[in-house]
Amino acid sequence: MGKTRVAIMGIIVENMDAVEELNELLHEYRRYVIGRMGVPYRQRQVSVMSVALDAPQDKTSALAGKIGALPGVSVKTLYSNVVSEGDGADAE
Repeated sequence: MGKTRVAIMGIIVENMDAVEELNELLHEYRRYVIGRMGVPYRQRQVSVMSVALDAPQDKTSALAGKIGALPGVSVKTLYSNVVSEGDGADAE
């Protein structure tokens, strides 16, 4: 078992063509997702999302890097000081 850390990602989607790939990435990392919320802001034609995670820090960083590489998508991650032994979800 590895150490996991609670974190939250703030995501702003300006390019709606990237939404499908963003959802695929979140699905790929679903074992670490505690919850997610998306709010479409139609007046500005953007979507604002938050994703709460409990994951090894390298997994959270990898996901943020992949999301940030999507065209028209911005992401920032905030880590908590809550660190604990993982539940083995990382074992495949």
